[in-house]
Amino acid sequence: MRLVNRKPSRGTAIALAAIPFVLVAIAYSVGSYVRLSDNPADKLLPALSTMAQSFYTMAFTPEQRTGDYLLWVDTAASLTRLAIGVGISALLALTVGIAVGFIPIVRAGLAPFVSALSLIPPLAVLPILFIVFGLGELAKVALIVIGIAPVMIRSMSQSVASLPAELIVKAQTLGASTWQMVTRVVLPQMLPQLVSTTRLALGPAWIFLISAEAIASTSGLGYRIFLVRRYLAMDVILPYVAWITLIAFAIDLALRLLAKRAFRWAYGEGQLL
Repeated sequence: MRLVNRKPSRGTAIALAAIPFVLVAIAYSVGSYVRLSDNPADKLLPALSTMAQSFYTMAFTPEQRTGDYLLWVDTAASLTRLAIGVGISALLALTVGIAVGFIPIVRAGLAPFVSALSLIPPLAVLPILFIVFGLGELAKVALIVIGIAPVMIRSMSQSVASLPAELIVKAQTLGASTWQMVTRVVLPQMLPQLVSTTRLALGPAWIFLISAEAIASTSGLGYRIFLVRRYLAMDVILPYVAWITLIAFAIDLALRLLAKRAFRWAYGEGQLL
């Protein structure tokens, strides 16, 4: 049997997926052991036990000054900003993307503007956002929206434009108005694409969120990482990075499962989301 036709069982697939993570953990443990053997005070590669203790302290030991559990406060702050920013961006992508992709007059008026916006480096406008909106939550959410919404809109509009022309012709033949075609033909076809587009936008959204929190914030995962870096506290930084990765993976998995359940018709058997 050709290699391309060999499909691993579920257990084998899980084992194969775990191998890279195990190798990274082993490599880190060896590197940490070597460095700590030469210099027990080394902070660059703390032992796994040290990081576990620091993570436990951040998660389950109240901070002396405020009494807050810092990990959960930071996580709640970051997820709130991320949810608002990605939610607004998804809504814009759905509405503006369908309008640009489906209605020629709107496409002529907005497509060049959206394309230009998508080419602006979002981090370059971060100082402008802080000047205009201040150092509060609005500037951080605005950075996420500016960073991912134009790209999401372009992706959605291209998906709308690539719909089979036969669908539109049949709808017009049956007497459907523009609004009916949007709501009954285009929208159902685009909802699965919206989930996929949102999943792809989550990575950049995290980058913009962490960047904004690092510069001007008093809470959040990015704020905490850049706060403790002055003390070279890698035993806090590395667990926070792993925690962010775990959260991002969980969100992506949740969206994937949502798409499979809600839009089963849109994905063939074995098709990757």
